Amino acid sequence: MSEAAALSGTLRRLKTLQGAEQRRHQRVRIALLGRYMLSDRREYPCQTVDMSPGGVRLTCAVVGAIGERVVLYLEHIGRIEGVIVRHPPGGFAVQLNATPRKRDKIASQLTWLANREVLGLPDGRTHERLTPTQPSVTLRLESGLEFTARLIDISMSGAAIAASERVPMGATITVGRTPGRLVRHFEGGFGIQFLLPISPDRFHDGMTL
Repeated sequence: MSEAAALSGTLRRLKTLQGAEQRRHQRVRIALLGRYMLSDRREYPCQTVDMSPGGVRLTCAVVGAIGERVVLYLEHIGRIEGVIVRHPPGGFAVQLNATPRKRDKIASQLTWLANREVLGLPDGRTHERLTPTQPSVTLRLESGLEFTARLIDISMSGAAIAASERVPMGATITVGRTPGRLVRHFEGGFGIQFLLPISPDRFHDGMTL
């Protein structure tokens, strides 16, 4: 093989690799609820604007410093870490620190989420659901009425609750100390969507809502 042919082959492989890298890091416009923790351990709610396996742009009220480490908990994605790299209007952008395996997983999750929106698939709670160690919980309605119910499972953005009381769809209801909204009924209970997502680390070791 001539030197020119070898060089041409090398350039083709480099272009292929660069194209694959660009596809892996293509940003997807996606609105996911979440929370973020800054380096001083302050924690705040947020929502994604767009995301790729290498970075994410957030809209939020409190902006960290450039270069500051941040831990994110995003629905459907889970826990990720990174560094704040810029301050777009209304929030900040994070460059993610992740292994190649984690990046591939994020790419698959983003592909599924993007296809779900395009195809109009139902927005199920596909992120992690956990069974609480203390299932008994007090519910409080806007009217002040309180009653005890049983938590079936909890996710970062909501909970399934077993209860005999009938609560109207869309009602604001506080689960323990966590405010939410009733979004569905099922036999023997109902589903609650929290008004602000909670961190996954609160689910463990006898979490109280």
